[in-house]
Amino acid sequence: MKIGPHFLRNNVFVAPMAGVTDRPFRQLCKQLGAGYAVSEMAASDPRLWASEKTARRINHDGEMEPKAVQIAGADPAILATCAKFNVDHGAQIIDINMGCPVKKVCNSWCGSALLQNERLVGEILDAVVAAVDVPVTLKFRTGWNRENRNALSIARMAQESGIAMLTLHGRTRADGYGGEAEYETITAVKAAVSIPVVANGDITSPEKAKHVLDVTKADAVMIGRAAQGRPWIFREIEHFLRTGTHLPPPLVSEVRALMNEHLQAHYAFYGEYMGLRTARKHIGWYVRDLSGGEVFRQRMNRLESCEEQLAAVDAYFELQSTLGDRLQYGLPEEKLAA
Repeated sequence: MKIGPHFLRNNVFVAPMAGVTDRPFRQLCKQLGAGYAVSEMAASDPRLWASEKTARRINHDGEMEPKAVQIAGADPAILATCAKFNVDHGAQIIDINMGCPVKKVCNSWCGSALLQNERLVGEILDAVVAAVDVPVTLKFRTGWNRENRNALSIARMAQESGIAMLTLHGRTRADGYGGEAEYETITAVKAAVSIPVVANGDITSPEKAKHVLDVTKADAVMIGRAAQGRPWIFREIEHFLRTGTHLPPPLVSEVRALMNEHLQAHYAFYGEYMGLRTARKHIGWYVRDLSGGEVFRQRMNRLESCEEQLAAVDAYFELQSTLGDRLQYGLPEEKLAA
């Protein structure tokens, strides 16, 4: 798998997710087997570039290469300037967001709202590709709604513009994240273009990843929500695609150490006040399917210092180790009380 001059170690990628795929999480996913990761969506408005939020979103210090930044906007000239700004600050790949379905984004004619205006899509693609000397990729959806699917025409337009790779989420904007992903459109797009195509949507297990690759003939899969709280899913999928066999669940001792590493990096990245609060969702995802997880999450959310939070997480996984050497999902709540 290759994007421009960048060779990737495998074809199992991390999806960009606002509020999730910050630098500490991307680095953890890469450490646990992801072949590629894209930053959270960064605003194209130059007035926001100096903001703390945008500065964090485009911060790739020490991150495993290649470093990819996703940009969002609706003005071709501003997006081109934004792409240059990010390349000047270390981005090695620019990804254009035309897939975000969130109302706040679409109301500004950004994200998947752009799919309603193919002329503007073409202008944006041409402008950004011409502005930088690094690969430019595109993440998009199958259309605005089921009655107006235009992924094929967008894909052909992107290839003509010089886009290096396409990532297609198998839903329309109207679908949001509901229902089931439609892989037939990804199949058609892959057959219609010669550039790499990445399949995204509802890929939650090694078996599903293999099924999607087999059905769509896509070059790679991109994992989003399924990686929340399970960043080791990337090595599980990569191993299954390579060998046809399953890795065992991770050792509790490994997860305990990974949690400590992740939280320490998270606090350092955000500072204590914000780090404590934004870490809560990650911790909640880690424990949601584990015995005693919901009770622990509620108690953990009331803690007011990073030290208390770290200690509570460590104690929780120490207790998990009494149930077995490896993580055990779906155990009844009374197991921990026994």
